[in-house]
Amino acid sequence: MTTQPTRTIVSRRARPAKDPLSRELIVATALELLQKEGSAGLSMRKIAKALDTGPSSLYVYVANMQELSSYVLDLGLAGIALPASDAGSWQTRLFDALSSYLLALYDAPGVAELALTTVSVGPHALAFTEYLLQCLHEGGVSSLSAAWGVDLLMLYATSVAFEQSSRDARGTTIQTHLAAMAALDPQQYPRIASSHADLISGSVDGMERFRWGLDVILQGIMKKEG
Repeated sequence: MTTQPTRTIVSRRARPAKDPLSRELIVATALELLQKEGSAGLSMRKIAKALDTGPSSLYVYVANMQELSSYVLDLGLAGIALPASDAGSWQTRLFDALSSYLLALYDAPGVAELALTTVSVGPHALAFTEYLLQCLHEGGVSSLSAAWGVDLLMLYATSVAFEQSSRDARGTTIQTHLAAMAALDPQQYPRIASSHADLISGSVDGMERFRWGLDVILQGIMKKEG
C-alpha cells in the first residue's frame, strides 16, 4: 500500500499581512525597481508582481504608465536641496540647485533616463522649477527667456547625469577613454591626440566641467537679454 505524502496547508491568515495598496506604495515600489533594473523595471507587470497583486489593481490608483512615471520621477527628485534665499548670489544659488539636481539623478540610476522622457508636475519638480525661475527673475531675465532658459539648463543637467550614470552601469571608466584616445593615430587625428586628456577631463564629483557648461548656457541667456 502506497502512503500518500502529507500536505501541509498554510492558512492565508498565517501569512504576514501585506501593506494596503495605495498610490504612495505603488510609486515607491516603482522607484525601487527603476533604481535596481533601470527603465526595464518600470512596468505594471513587474510592479504588480513586487506588490503581490495583479496589474489591473494598479489602475485604481494611477491612470496609466505615463501618470505613474510622472509620480515616480517626482519622488526621485525628493533629494534635491534648494539653497536658502540668502545663500549667496542668485547665480550661485542657481548653480547650487542645479548641482543638487544633478547629484539626485546621478545617485538614483534610472531616474535620469526617466527625466529625459517624462514631465512631472509633482511637488518636488514644481518646487525645483519655481526656484530656478525665481533665481533668473532676480538676475533680471525676462519671463520668456527664463522659461526657455530653465528648460535648457535642466536638459543639460539631466543629460550629464544620464551619461555619467549610464557609464557607471556599464563599468566604463575614465581610464578606458584615456587608453582609447591615446591609441589614436596622431597623424589622422592631430587635434584629438593633442588634447585627448582635456576632452574627457572633469567629473561629477569635481563639478568643474558641469559648472562650466552651466555658465556657458547662462551667459547665452543673459546675452539674449542684452
